[in-house]
Amino acid sequence: MKELVEVVAKALVENPDEVVVTEKVEGKNVYIELHVAASDMGKVIGKQGRIAKAIRTVVKAASFKDNTRVDVEIV
Repeated sequence: MKELVEVVAKALVENPDEVVVTEKVEGKNVYIELHVAASDMGKVIGKQGRIAKAIRTVVKAASFKDNTRVDVEIV
């Protein structure tokens, strides 16, 4: 899941070198934190959070086959 979030985020931002994704696994729960440059925060969140919601939806769909719950947080 970490790689999926990283690829999507790097495609959206102007500074792909500053994208950092961390993953923490606790049982069947996976917590992913996405860190981007302050200037790219708006591009990752989108108007009314639409892009952030789309990222979370894609990750949730990808995690369905692993039977895990994934939470994506944009920091």
